[in-house]
Amino acid sequence: MSSGSKNRIIFLDLMRALAVLMMIQGHTIDTFLGDQYRTFDSNIYNIWFTIRGFTAPIFMFVSGVTFTYLLRFQSLPFFENPRVKKGVHRFLVLLVIAYLLRFPTYRMFDFSEVDHGQWLTFFTVDALHLIAFGILFIIIMSYIAEKYKRSDYLIFSLGAAFFFFMFLLTEKINWANFLPIPFAAYLYQGTGSYFPLFPWAGYVISGALLGSYLAKNPLSFSTKQFSYKLFLFGVISLVVCYSIHSFEDSLYGEKTFWTDNTALIFYRLGIILMLNSLMSFISLRIKRIPDIISKIGKNTLLVYAVHVIILYGSAWIPGFGMFYSKTLNIPLSILAALLLIVFMFWFVSLFERMKNYRRRKIVAVEI
Repeated sequence: MSSGSKNRIIFLDLMRALAVLMMIQGHTIDTFLGDQYRTFDSNIYNIWFTIRGFTAPIFMFVSGVTFTYLLRFQSLPFFENPRVKKGVHRFLVLLVIAYLLRFPTYRMFDFSEVDHGQWLTFFTVDALHLIAFGILFIIIMSYIAEKYKRSDYLIFSLGAAFFFFMFLLTEKINWANFLPIPFAAYLYQGTGSYFPLFPWAGYVISGALLGSYLAKNPLSFSTKQFSYKLFLFGVISLVVCYSIHSFEDSLYGEKTFWTDNTALIFYRLGIILMLNSLMSFISLRIKRIPDIISKIGKNTLLVYAVHVIILYGSAWIPGFGMFYSKTLNIPLSILAALLLIVFMFWFVSLFERMKNYRRRKIVAVEI
C-alpha cells in the first residue's frame, strides 16, 4: 500500500476505535447505573447522556465511510468488483447475528412458549440490523450510479435525504396496522425498534459520501485542507440545524430539541463531521498507531456481539445485566465500563493471535 493509503487507514481506524469505545462505555453505564443517578440536575449525567446520543450515528457513519471506501477504491465494473459480493455477505452475516442476539428462546425450533413481548423483542431493529441494510442500500445505490452514469455524490445525497426527511412522515404512521411486525419494525419506533431505517439509515449513507470521496481522491486526506473542509461542512450542518430549529420554533412554538427531528439530524451530522475533521488532523501528526487500535477497527462486529452478550446475555447465556441491572453508583458504573473496555481489547488481541497462529499452521501444512 502507498503511504497515502496508510495514512487514510489511520484516520479511519481512529474513528472506528472511538466509535467502539463510545459504544462499550455507553451500553455498560446504561446497564448498571442506578435510576437515582439518572437525573439531568447532575452535570456528569448530562454530559454522559449527550455523548451517548452521538454513539449510534457515529458508528453508522463510520460503517458507511469504511464500506464505501473499500467498494469504490477498486476501479472495477460493478459485477466484477469483489467488494460487492463481500458486501452482500456482510449484509447477511450482520442480519443473522442481529437476530441471534435477540433470539426469543433457547430452543432453536420450538417457539411454543414464546409470548408476544418476546416476539416484539426478537423483531426489534437494532444497530446491526440498521448497518446491514445501510450496506445493502449503498450497494444498490452504487449500482444505480454506475448504470445510469450519475455521480456517487448525487445518488448518495438523495438517498440520505430520503431517509432523513421521510422520517417526518413515516414516524407518524402506525405501520403495524398495515404490515406484519417483522417488517413494520424497520419503518418506525412504534413496535419498540431503537434504530428503524428512518432516519437512521441516512447516517450510513451520509458516510458513503465521504467514503466515495476518499476512494476517488486518495491523497486528499493527507492535507490540512481536507480537515478544514470537513470542519467547514460540520459548521454548515450546525447552521442548518439551528436554522431549522428556529423556523420550527417560530412556526409551531416547538420548544423541544433533544428528540428525533430534522434539526437534531443535522446537529448530529455536524458534530460527526467535526470529529472526522479532528481525527484526520490528528492522523497527519502521527506516523503510526498501536496495533490494538487497528485490530479493534477490524473486529468491530466481534466486539459488538461479545460485549452485548456479556452485558445483556442471550437466549443461551445470561448477562451481567440480568443480575446487576441499574444497581451501581456513578464511580462503580464507570469502573465497570473501563473493565469491559480493557477486557474487549484483550479479547480482540487474543483473537488476532489465534487467527495468526491458525494461519501459520495452515501455511506450514501446505508447505
